Amino acid sequence: MELNDTDRKIIEASIREIKDFPKEGIIFKDITTLLNNKEAYTLLMNHLYTRYKEYHLEYIAGIDARGFIFGAALAQMLQIGFVPIRKKGKLPYTTIGEKYALEYGEDEIEVHIDAFGKKKGAKVLIIDDLIATGGTANAAATLVNKTGAECVECCFIIALTFLDGIKKLEEKTEVYSLIKVD
Repeated sequence: MELNDTDRKIIEASIREIKDFPKEGIIFKDITTLLNNKEAYTLLMNHLYTRYKEYHLEYIAGIDARGFIFGAALAQMLQIGFVPIRKKGKLPYTTIGEKYALEYGEDEIEVHIDAFGKKKGAKVLIIDDLIATGGTANAAATLVNKTGAECVECCFIIALTFLDGIKKLEEKTEVYSLIKVD
Protein backbone atom coordinates (compact mmCIF):
# COMPACT_ATOMS: atom_id res chain seq x y z
CA MET A 1 0.00 0.00 0.00
CA GLU A 2 1.38 3.37 -1.05
CA LEU A 3 0.82 6.66 0.73
CA ASN A 4 -1.76 8.86 -1.01
CA ASP A 5 -0.62 12.22 -2.43
CA THR A 6 -2.55 14.35 0.08
CA ASP A 7 -1.07 12.57 3.10
CA ARG A 8 2.41 12.55 1.53
CA LYS A 9 2.25 16.33 1.07
CA ILE A 10 1.21 16.83 4.71
CA ILE A 11 4.05 14.64 5.96
CA GLU A 12 6.59 16.15 3.56
CA ALA A 13 5.60 19.70 4.53
CA SER A 14 6.18 18.83 8.19
CA ILE A 15 9.87 18.01 7.59
CA ARG A 16 12.14 21.02 8.03
CA GLU A 17 15.09 21.55 5.71
CA ILE A 18 18.26 23.01 7.17
CA LYS A 19 20.82 24.27 4.65
CA ASP A 20 24.53 23.65 5.15
CA PHE A 21 24.11 21.17 8.02
CA PRO A 22 26.15 19.29 9.13
CA LYS A 23 28.46 20.80 6.53
CA GLU A 24 28.30 23.25 3.66
CA GLY A 25 26.36 22.05 0.61
CA ILE A 26 24.13 19.61 2.51
CA ILE A 27 20.41 20.15 2.95
CA PHE A 28 19.54 18.27 6.16
CA LYS A 29 16.07 16.72 6.45
CA ASP A 30 15.03 17.44 10.07
CA ILE A 31 12.31 15.03 11.25
CA THR A 32 11.90 16.69 14.66
CA THR A 33 9.25 18.92 13.13
CA LEU A 34 7.43 15.82 11.82
CA LEU A 35 7.52 14.27 15.28
CA ASN A 36 6.00 17.31 16.99
CA ASN A 37 3.28 17.74 14.35
CA LYS A 38 0.46 15.55 15.68
CA GLU A 39 -1.45 15.48 12.37
CA ALA A 40 1.56 14.51 10.24
CA TYR A 41 2.96 11.99 12.74
CA THR A 42 -0.45 10.35 13.17
CA LEU A 43 -0.91 10.12 9.38
CA LEU A 44 2.53 8.57 9.06
CA MET A 45 2.09 6.00 11.81
CA ASN A 46 -1.43 5.06 10.68
CA HIS A 47 -0.14 4.56 7.14
CA LEU A 48 2.70 2.34 8.35
CA TYR A 49 0.29 0.33 10.50
CA THR A 50 -2.08 -0.18 7.55
CA ARG A 51 0.78 -1.14 5.24
CA TYR A 52 2.37 -3.68 7.59
CA LYS A 53 -0.56 -5.19 9.50
CA GLU A 54 -0.93 -8.01 6.94
CA TYR A 55 2.80 -8.80 6.69
CA HIS A 56 2.60 -11.13 9.71
CA LEU A 57 5.78 -9.61 11.11
CA GLU A 58 7.23 -10.86 14.36
CA TYR A 59 9.64 -7.97 15.02
CA ILE A 60 10.43 -4.43 14.02
CA ALA A 61 14.16 -3.60 14.09
CA GLY A 62 14.96 0.10 14.41
CA ILE A 63 18.33 1.47 13.33
CA ASP A 64 20.13 3.64 15.90
CA ALA A 65 18.75 6.15 16.77
CA ARG A 66 15.89 7.72 14.81
CA GLY A 67 14.69 4.30 13.69
CA PHE A 68 13.87 3.68 17.35
CA ILE A 69 11.23 6.42 17.30
CA PHE A 70 9.25 5.01 14.41
CA GLY A 71 10.06 1.37 15.06
CA ALA A 72 9.00 1.20 18.70
CA ALA A 73 5.74 3.03 18.00
CA LEU A 74 4.94 0.77 15.03
CA ALA A 75 5.81 -2.39 16.98
CA GLN A 76 3.41 -1.32 19.72
CA MET A 77 0.65 -0.65 17.17
CA LEU A 78 1.22 -4.07 15.56
CA GLN A 79 1.59 -5.71 18.99
CA ILE A 80 4.93 -7.30 18.14
CA GLY A 81 8.47 -7.05 19.50
CA PHE A 82 10.90 -4.19 18.93
CA VAL A 83 14.65 -4.74 18.53
CA PRO A 84 17.22 -1.94 18.57
CA ILE A 85 20.13 -2.17 16.12
CA ARG A 86 22.84 -0.12 17.80
CA LYS A 87 26.29 1.27 17.15
CA LYS A 88 29.10 -1.00 18.36
CA GLY A 89 29.55 -1.16 22.12
CA LYS A 90 26.11 0.16 23.13
CA LEU A 91 24.31 -3.13 23.90
CA PRO A 92 24.89 -4.81 27.27
CA TYR A 93 24.54 -8.51 26.36
CA THR A 94 26.36 -10.78 23.89
CA THR A 95 26.08 -9.35 20.38
CA ILE A 96 26.89 -10.06 16.78
CA GLY A 97 28.02 -7.24 14.55
CA GLU A 98 28.28 -6.15 10.95
CA LYS A 99 30.81 -3.65 9.64
CA TYR A 100 30.10 -1.20 6.85
CA ALA A 101 32.11 1.35 4.91
CA LEU A 102 32.03 5.06 5.62
CA GLU A 103 33.43 7.82 3.45
CA TYR A 104 36.65 7.63 5.49
CA GLY A 105 36.96 4.29 7.27
CA GLU A 106 34.31 1.96 8.62
CA ASP A 107 31.76 1.60 11.39
CA GLU A 108 29.89 -1.30 12.92
CA ILE A 109 26.38 -2.02 14.17
CA GLU A 110 25.31 -4.76 16.54
CA VAL A 111 22.30 -6.65 17.79
CA HIS A 112 21.89 -9.06 20.70
CA ILE A 113 22.43 -12.67 19.63
CA ASP A 114 18.98 -13.61 20.95
CA ALA A 115 17.16 -10.48 19.72
CA PHE A 116 14.76 -12.36 17.45
CA GLY A 117 14.09 -15.31 19.70
CA LYS A 118 15.13 -18.92 19.23
CA LYS A 119 12.90 -19.66 16.24
CA LYS A 120 14.75 -19.42 12.92
CA GLY A 121 13.19 -17.36 10.16
CA ALA A 122 11.40 -14.77 12.31
CA LYS A 123 9.94 -12.12 9.97
CA VAL A 124 11.56 -8.73 10.59
CA LEU A 125 10.94 -5.24 9.23
CA ILE A 126 13.87 -2.82 9.49
CA ILE A 127 12.95 0.85 9.83
CA ASP A 128 14.87 4.13 9.85
CA ASP A 129 14.15 7.76 9.12
CA LEU A 130 16.33 8.14 6.01
CA ILE A 131 18.39 6.19 3.50
CA ALA A 132 21.25 7.91 1.73
CA THR A 133 24.20 5.75 0.60
CA GLY A 134 22.66 2.70 2.26
CA GLY A 135 25.72 1.50 4.19
CA THR A 136 24.01 1.23 7.56
CA ALA A 137 20.81 -0.21 6.11
CA ASN A 138 22.71 -2.86 4.13
CA ALA A 139 24.64 -3.81 7.24
CA ALA A 140 21.38 -3.98 9.24
CA ALA A 141 19.73 -6.30 6.68
CA THR A 142 22.81 -8.52 6.64
CA LEU A 143 22.90 -8.52 10.45
CA VAL A 144 19.23 -9.51 10.79
CA ASN A 145 19.74 -12.39 8.35
CA LYS A 146 22.95 -13.47 10.18
CA THR A 147 20.89 -14.02 13.34
CA GLY A 148 18.72 -16.57 11.53
CA ALA A 149 15.81 -14.15 11.21
CA GLU A 150 14.51 -12.91 7.83
CA CYS A 151 14.57 -9.26 6.81
CA VAL A 152 11.37 -9.05 4.77
CA GLU A 153 11.59 -5.32 4.02
CA CYS A 154 13.40 -2.11 4.92
CA CYS A 155 11.25 0.98 5.42
CA PHE A 156 12.41 4.60 5.33
CA ILE A 157 10.48 7.81 5.80
CA ILE A 158 12.82 9.62 3.36
CA ALA A 159 14.98 8.23 0.54
CA LEU A 160 17.71 10.30 -1.08
CA THR A 161 17.37 8.52 -4.42
CA PHE A 162 20.25 10.40 -6.06
CA LEU A 163 22.72 8.53 -3.83
CA ASP A 164 21.74 5.01 -5.01
CA GLY A 165 21.51 3.50 -1.52
CA ILE A 166 18.16 1.92 -2.35
CA LYS A 167 19.52 0.16 -5.45
CA LYS A 168 22.21 -1.59 -3.40
CA LEU A 169 19.76 -2.55 -0.67
CA GLU A 170 17.20 -3.92 -3.14
CA GLU A 171 19.72 -6.65 -3.97
CA LYS A 172 19.11 -8.00 -0.42
CA THR A 173 15.51 -7.19 0.43
CA GLU A 174 12.40 -5.27 -0.50
CA VAL A 175 12.58 -1.53 0.16
CA TYR A 176 9.79 0.95 0.85
CA SER A 177 10.14 4.70 1.26
CA LEU A 178 7.40 7.27 1.71
CA ILE A 179 9.18 10.38 0.45
CA LYS A 180 11.70 10.30 -2.39
CA VAL A 181 14.16 13.15 -2.83
CA ASP A 182 15.82 13.22 -6.29
